[in-house]
Amino acid sequence: MTLASGRGSIRLRLEELLAAIDAGTLAPAKRLLNHLSAVDVAHLLESSPPRARHVLWQLIDAEQEGEVLQELGDDVKGALLEQMDATDVLALMEHLEPDDVADILQQLPGRIMQDVLRGMDAQDRRRVERVLSFEEDSAGGLMNTDTITVRPRHTVDVVLRYLRRLGEIPHATDALFVVSRNDHFLGLLPVAKLLVCDPELTVREIMQTDVDPITVDMPAREVAKLFRRHDWVSAAVVDAEGKLAGRITIDDVVDVIVEDADHSFMGMAGLGEDEDTFAPVLKATPRRAIWLGINLLTAFIASSVINLFEQTIDKVVALAVLMPIVASIGGVAGSQTLTVVVRGMALGHIERSNAGWLLNRELVLAGLNGMLWALVCAAAAVLWFGDYLIGLCIAAAMLINLLAAAAAGVLLPMLMRSLRIDPALAGSVVLTTITDAVGFLSFLGLATLFYA
Repeated sequence: MTLASGRGSIRLRLEELLAAIDAGTLAPAKRLLNHLSAVDVAHLLESSPPRARHVLWQLIDAEQEGEVLQELGDDVKGALLEQMDATDVLALMEHLEPDDVADILQQLPGRIMQDVLRGMDAQDRRRVERVLSFEEDSAGGLMNTDTITVRPRHTVDVVLRYLRRLGEIPHATDALFVVSRNDHFLGLLPVAKLLVCDPELTVREIMQTDVDPITVDMPAREVAKLFRRHDWVSAAVVDAEGKLAGRITIDDVVDVIVEDADHSFMGMAGLGEDEDTFAPVLKATPRRAIWLGINLLTAFIASSVINLFEQTIDKVVALAVLMPIVASIGGVAGSQTLTVVVRGMALGHIERSNAGWLLNRELVLAGLNGMLWALVCAAAAVLWFGDYLIGLCIAAAMLINLLAAAAAGVLLPMLMRSLRIDPALAGSVVLTTITDAVGFLSFLGLATLFYA
């Protein structure tokens, strides 16, 4: 089945479910819903308006609720969890892994979270509390504790008999972890090698010792980079003492990559990566209002620059017509540079050692593009208004603004990162303010000089 046909099938099912809900025939809707995978059910929930979403959630079988919940975005997940008490939450977390349980608990109010923890058995509570003790966006927050460990002295035959006795192995297990008597990580035993080698060989003879484990405090982004670079399926996580703490699997890393991409995309509009498309009006309004207020403030800054040259504009009305051109092209050029730099920083490509070279490159690019389009715009302005001075002013202003946009596009995200401000979230607003202010100042300032 193609991606397009898959999407069409989901869309058709959603239409059928919504029609059944509107008609009040919930039994067929329940049967249809519970024949779907957890991922598809989560997609349907996120694609439904609030009223229909509430009804759909009530129709999901209790044993499937936990799996569906972990596939939902934070906004939708939080909205559903708000309607539950501690008993309901405990029931749906019964078959989930500690890292998934921790993700759910972090969405709960503090009081309910404590009630849920008290309701767990001692062993499960210790596992979950250990995951909760780490930062959410760290390796410790991503890891799971479902590891299989072996000792170096064991033979392959002993390991195979041990696995057969277990009956099953955790999801995405491509290697067993070799540990010492004190649980210090020593290396990996790939399952593929385990299946084909001589049963009389020891683990020490065939294990891999050249793979460095991930530390619990490593940022999630760095973990994702390692997985991408080495094509890992899973990786060991160790604590500060080098003891095995858990493992991270590729499905957890894919979630990090998707969330990071969503964050960069939605951050440009000042929205969270898990923004609910069908969030209630009263919930969505404050989030957007804050961002609109910030943009309004920056607009006033740009307007104040224009106000400084009110007399010049009164003399030469054509300036008011051409001002948006200067500001617009500066904003676009700055956004191009900002996007390249933010992406480079996210991938770990940009460091202090190469930042100077990147800045020089962007300035040269801006200069070449500035000269090209300044000439084009100057010629258009002269033909339009029949005034060579206006053409000279807009050409010079455009070149200045493009150079300023390039410099700001490189330096601004680096400065924000040093101040622990997310450049993906705030960079575009600050950049637009800079390019507008510089564009208006240079264009109107030059016009004041020439027409004085």
